[in-house]
Amino acid sequence: MANQEAGKQKWFDGLKAEFKKIIWPSQKDVQKETTAVVVVSVILGVLIALVDFIIQNGVDFLVKL
Repeated sequence: MANQEAGKQKWFDGLKAEFKKIIWPSQKDVQKETTAVVVVSVILGVLIALVDFIIQNGVDFLVKL
């Protein structure tokens, strides 16, 4: 049981050491990247909706022939 506890402690020490190596982005960087993701998502959503609308109208036109 003591060996298992020592193993857990060693694992947590390693985890703590790895977390100290993390370089966290600044708030400004996070805001810029979040804005970019939202803008690209909205643009792609609009493009997909537009393509869907065009294809749907094309299929409806062909069905009516």
